Amino acid sequence: MIITKSTGLQEPFNKGKLKQSLLRSGANAEQADEIVAKVTGILVDGMSTRKIYKKAFQLLKNVPGPVAARYKLKHAIMELGPSGFPFEQFVAELLNYSGYTTRVGIIVRGHCVKHEIDVIAEKDEHHFMIECKFHNRQGYSSDVKIPLYIQSRFLDVEKQWKKLDGHAEKFHQGWVVTNTRFSEDATQFGRCMGMNLIGWDHPKNGGLKDWVDRSGLHPVTCLTTLTQKEKQQLLDRKIVLCKTIHHNHTVLKSIGIGSPRLEKVMDECSALCETFSEKIIIKNNRNE
Repeated sequence: MIITKSTGLQEPFNKGKLKQSLLRSGANAEQADEIVAKVTGILVDGMSTRKIYKKAFQLLKNVPGPVAARYKLKHAIMELGPSGFPFEQFVAELLNYSGYTTRVGIIVRGHCVKHEIDVIAEKDEHHFMIECKFHNRQGYSSDVKIPLYIQSRFLDVEKQWKKLDGHAEKFHQGWVVTNTRFSEDATQFGRCMGMNLIGWDHPKNGGLKDWVDRSGLHPVTCLTTLTQKEKQQLLDRKIVLCKTIHHNHTVLKSIGIGSPRLEKVMDECSALCETFSEKIIIKNNRNE
């Protein structure tokens, strides 16, 4: 059976790929097999991956726990728009979890001109300039023009940074973080220039989805117990993490959510905030 990807390209339907995505979300092998069978049963030639995802997501809602919310991660990050600022906040929070000190939306002086930097991150003797490229639709790929542009800005900023006290010996680097993917030329240029390019699944075991898996930091847009309007109200209040709600349920009351819905939202937040460890993934893989 041939399916149509978000890029418009077509390829044979891969049961194993669908099952793996279900297992990564926390479904056990039996649940994953059942969903794969049901999805396969409704396939028609040329069906879009979007329709396949929607069907699998609908079926996952019947699975206990936050499995459906985890499965929604990629789409949930795309809902952090329409501006890119919530995504920049989200990236900063992921870096904070890893021990970095971050600042968001900072204007700095370069050697030639001033630059607005999405995220500045520091850790030990490392200093990073991070550009966040947010996209709210699937199938988009950041081509080589993106790292080319960011590297030129970084070099201008780095030249000025090295003049600061204590910075001459520090390691400086330009990063590009996107919620989609990079073209082959973009990744090749990044490697050649010593840049750090983070995409949805790039580099292997170190992409954006892996950061979330290891940290347990999910965006509020993952929550299946909130409406789209309620999620936007939270983003408007600069609340991007389920963790924030988990530690302070009064933010839910501030947007008009009371009992018994409040308890349901809090339960889902609590489950999502648990670190999705590699042990769970390994266990599910063994059950295939």
